[in-house]
Amino acid sequence: MQNAIRIIGIDPGLRRMGWGIIETFGNSLRFVASGTVTSDGDMDLASRLCQLHDGLSDIVHSHQPHEAAVEQTFVNKDAVATLKLGQARGIAMLVPARAGLPVAEYAPNAVKKAVIGVGHGEKQQIHMMLKILMPKAEFKGNDAADALAIAICHAHNRAGERMRRVLAAS
Repeated sequence: MQNAIRIIGIDPGLRRMGWGIIETFGNSLRFVASGTVTSDGDMDLASRLCQLHDGLSDIVHSHQPHEAAVEQTFVNKDAVATLKLGQARGIAMLVPARAGLPVAEYAPNAVKKAVIGVGHGEKQQIHMMLKILMPKAEFKGNDAADALAIAICHAHNRAGERMRRVLAAS
């Protein structure tokens, strides 16, 4: 697609970091690829973060996205787990930023609202809507599906932001 914008959505995680790439041209969306970068739970934290960094760097290098979107972290009851997730999220933001991509952040409820129309919903609803929005989309597991949903959320929001800039300039 000529003049299409390629977006990578990233669902941060220390064990599994989901990624999904779409192209947007006007109002149309096209699935490009998706997957999961994993880290070895038997390794120390620094080594696991390196695995995530290297895996995500390979994805960004091979697919050459123009923009990135990352899901914001929610705080859960386990402070140690939240801190580790935050470190993985740092990798999810650092890799595209080091590649020169603008990085947007979206709350989980904003992602769900962009894809299924409401801020609260089940994973199955997201999977179903992904198949409707992009019939050729292939994703294995929730992490890759969530990453595609994040990319779609960004595609919708960047279009709205572009329109706001046009209206403000007129």
